[in-house]
Amino acid sequence: MAKSKVPKRPTRDEFVLEEIGNQLTEAYYEKSEIVLTVWGWDESVRGQIVKMDSRTGKVHVEQVDGVAQVPFMDIMSVDYPRD
Repeated sequence: MAKSKVPKRPTRDEFVLEEIGNQLTEAYYEKSEIVLTVWGWDESVRGQIVKMDSRTGKVHVEQVDGVAQVPFMDIMSVDYPRD
């Protein structure tokens, strides 16, 4: 039986991960609205960080339609909305 091919998450070095962590921390403390590009998700996540859970490794982002729990290792980039 053949295994289905699921693309693996791209690897990033420690400097990229540290920079993403710094951006998330800054946005959390400043209560800024952010846009996250998440690996494997069709749409970006836009909202405000309400919790960063080190136990589960998830970032909780409050959106209009609820709270999205985004795994830290799946976050590819952090941006600020341009509107």
